[in-house]
Parts: sequence; C-alpha cells; structure tokens
Amino acid sequence: MTKADISFPLPLPDDPRKWQGWNNYRSSNFYERLCLNPHANPSNELIEEHCRELMRWWQKKLPLKNQPSNPLAQMLWSGLEESSRFLTEARVELLDPERRKLLDEQLAVQQHEAAVSELRKYLEFALAGGVLNAEEERNLVRFGTERALTAGEISSLIDEGLQEKGAKRATVPSPNGHLSELPAKPQSSNPQEEFLRMLRLSNLDSMSMSDDQRDTFIDMAENLGLDPGEAEDLVDLYLEEADEKAMADIAPSPTPKTEAKSAASPKPVQEKPPVAKFEHNADLERARYSNFTNSLSATMIFVPSAELTMGSDAEDAAPNERPTSHVTVTRFYISRYLITNADYEQFDRAHASKRAAGAGDRHPVVYVSSLDAIKFCNWLSTRERRKYRLPTEAEWEYAAKGNDNRKFPWGNQEGRGDLANFADRNTVFAWSDREIDCGYAETSPVGAFPLGASPFGIEDMAGNIWEWCLDYYEQYRPGPKVNPRGPTIGAKRVYRGGSWKSRFSSLRTTVRGSNVPSFSCNDLGFRVICECD
Repeated sequence: MTKADISFPLPLPDDPRKWQGWNNYRSSNFYERLCLNPHANPSNELIEEHCRELMRWWQKKLPLKNQPSNPLAQMLWSGLEESSRFLTEARVELLDPERRKLLDEQLAVQQHEAAVSELRKYLEFALAGGVLNAEEERNLVRFGTERALTAGEISSLIDEGLQEKGAKRATVPSPNGHLSELPAKPQSSNPQEEFLRMLRLSNLDSMSMSDDQRDTFIDMAENLGLDPGEAEDLVDLYLEEADEKAMADIAPSPTPKTEAKSAASPKPVQEKPPVAKFEHNADLERARYSNFTNSLSATMIFVPSAELTMGSDAEDAAPNERPTSHVTVTRFYISRYLITNADYEQFDRAHASKRAAGAGDRHPVVYVSSLDAIKFCNWLSTRERRKYRLPTEAEWEYAAKGNDNRKFPWGNQEGRGDLANFADRNTVFAWSDREIDCGYAETSPVGAFPLGASPFGIEDMAGNIWEWCLDYYEQYRPGPKVNPRGPTIGAKRVYRGGSWKSRFSSLRTTVRGSNVPSFSCNDLGFRVICECD
C-alpha cells in the first residue's frame, strides 16, 4: 500500500503496520506532520475532519478481517481491531490545548537535538582534511539553517569542531582579476550527483574507507534526501570506480620502443585504431573455474566469458528492447535458483511476516525492493569474503539465453505449462491462458520447472517472479559494449524474466521491466551474481 492508495489528505506512514501502535503516535509522523508543518496550529475543525476521514478509511478495511489470506489483511490485521480506540485517544489529546502545547515543545526539542547531531556529522566530514574552506563553511551554514538552527548555534558548533579536530579555516588568496570574472560552478540540484561528488572528494577506496566513515556518508546521503539503501548502492558503485582507478594507477606502463625517424618525412596523423577484439577461451575458463556451493547451500553456476547480441528486433519486441547491440560479458557465477524465503530470512528474520500466504521456505522471496536485495548481497559478501551483487542486464540476459539468440531460456517452444510458472487457468487475470495448467496459482518452489532451465542449467529465469538487476533503466543505445552496467544513477531500476502474473509472451529473455528502487510486490525478487577472482 502506498500513499496514493489513500483518498484523503492526511499523510499516513508508508508501512500500515505502524498504526498498530498509534497510542504512541507522539513519536510517529502523524502528530508531527499535523502540528509542526508550514500550516502550524491546525484548527479543531481540521483535526476533527481528519480523524473522521481516517476512521471512515479504516471502516472500509474491516471486511478484510474475513479474508485472512489477503496480503493487505495480513499487514493491517493487528490494527483492524484496535484502530477505533487509538483514533479516539489521539483525537482527545490533539484537541487538548495544554497537551498539544507540551507535545509541541517535546517535538521541538527532539528536532533540535537531531539537527545538532546531523550538523556535527557533516562537520566531521568537512574537517577530515584539517582545513575548512569557505565553500564548505557556507554549506554547513545552509545545512544548519535549513534545520532551524540559529546562526549563533551554527557558528558555535563550527568553532567547537575546529577546536576539537585542531583544524583551521582556509585562508582565501587574493584572486587575480581574470579569475574573479570566472562564473561560479553551479551547484548540482540532483542529490545523487551531489552525493557522488562528495564521495569523490574524499579520495577513499575500499581499503581505506572505515565502517564509521561509511556510516557517516550514509547519514549525509539521508540529509540530502536519499534512501539509505540507495546510498549504500551509490557508495558501492563509487568504491568500484575508485578501486579500478587505483589499479590503473599502479599498473606498469609499457615502455614504448623508440625508432629513428626521418625529420624530413613525418608520418601523417592517423585516426585512432579501433578497440581490440575481446579474446576469451571458454574451455580454459571452465578448467580453471567450477561450480561451487555457498554458505546458504545454494549452487553457484559458472558462466564463461562470451559475446552475444543483446535485445531483440523481432516484430513482437517492445520499443525498450531495441536497438540490438553486440555485447561482451566476462566470466561470473550466478545462483542456480532464485533467493528463497529461507535464504533471505537468514539475513532478515523479520521478513517472515511478509511471506505470501502459503509460501514455504523453498518459495522465492518476494516483497523485497532492489535496495533490500543489495543489502542482502553486501551481507553475503561480508559473510563469505566474496563479492556478491545483483546481475547486470547483460549478465542476466546471457545467463538466460546463451549466445544463440533463443527466444526463451529453454529454446523456442511456446504454450507449454511444464516449462515455467505463468498466468494460466489457476489465475484470474484477463490475459490468463485457460487452456494451460502449470499447477500453481501464485509462486512455485524454486526448481519446480527443470525442463525450463537455461543453456547453463539455471532455473526459473522465465516466470515465477521478476528478478531485480543492477542497472538503472535507460533506453538501449547502439554500438558494441564490454560489461555494460547502464547509468550509475537513475529514477528506476530494471527487472527481468516475467512472473506468475505474466502472459507467456512476456517470458521472452529480452523483455524488460523497471520500477523505482524502493518498489516491492508479491511477484518480484532476485538472484545473485558472484564475481570471479
């Protein structure tokens, strides 16, 4: 359920289960948004109207008590019984002027303490180099002002930080006349770009960034308005970029051979030669790398380096599957099965309450965003000291179809219920195929359709659930590519493969879907990649 599902103006928490503790609404954002917003001191009539609207909304949900298998009923269950009492208690306290005044003061103190704490974290980062320049100090002042701190408080905190760190303010040199005429560099309005800029200024890499520094960066990203999970993803992308740069810097440069040339006959300038063709030997790679079983008892299948045509120019292909392009991917491991409930709940035990009705340990995990999936990969990487992540689109598509341009993971056969879990007679969608019975109304246990495996023996790459990929969405671009990863930032992240809700034609290996990184639902999960050493 999202805010868009609610038909009245009162803002609600993103997670409906938070309403079960509405008697503690003092710490929820209901009271804060209602009484500490730009339209402060709402009238009693407005409070009464919002409470009535909220009560009517809950009353419309009461029939869910008779639908225990409904996912929405499972989320709201604990609040359906007691919502009336919580609303009554909240209404009484909100309409009491003295009580509201006391709560206003308490919330104001909490907000002030939080603002001071956030400014100190930002200040610690700004002083990491021992010098505070004028631009950073202006940013600190703006940061504090936006959080309702006074100029005196901000100045005091900055001076205190300078003294604690032994840092100094940078002396501003007298600018030359021509330099003073240069326009100031415009500040980025994109919080993702601003966060990446801050990361690059740190000059840290994966070896030098401590856990405390990483946590400080995540806090700074939240202050910029980014989701913590998305910030974790951006930090990982930055560290990969920094590590690649560090490796390039230490790589020995080949000494060019010097040849005697005639000064009288210089060679004409020639065009830049094309990029050398990628060389690989699948047999040698298979001899070196073999499948392994990870700490979750999951089989990781080795996929050798190869070249493939990505996308589709078929008549039934969607516009976002075009144009096709020649792509090279280097070797990797990919999980044979989707990440299951049992796998994921070793990382997050609380997720057991989100399981779909009837879903067991071997069913694929759903109700996970791409940010949740990335956190799981980070957890598994730390646990095994390997590099796990989501597959890129190119890696996913190659693992699904190989390099022979097959339409589905198993080949080109259509209309068979023994190859994948899709919308058939067990579902009630308008597009359900009533002539086929795959045996499942919703998700199926992983490995239930071995005949539908890909050329590498990877299962459930078509149907069952959609699978998150690492790439942010963008329209395909023509031209050859090596290990493409798409843009480093974006509004939506890609998922592939189709699900139990999909029609058979949507199970094609080139079909693409996308949504915001924080999106989750009952037919979207993931599998993992492990990078080769």
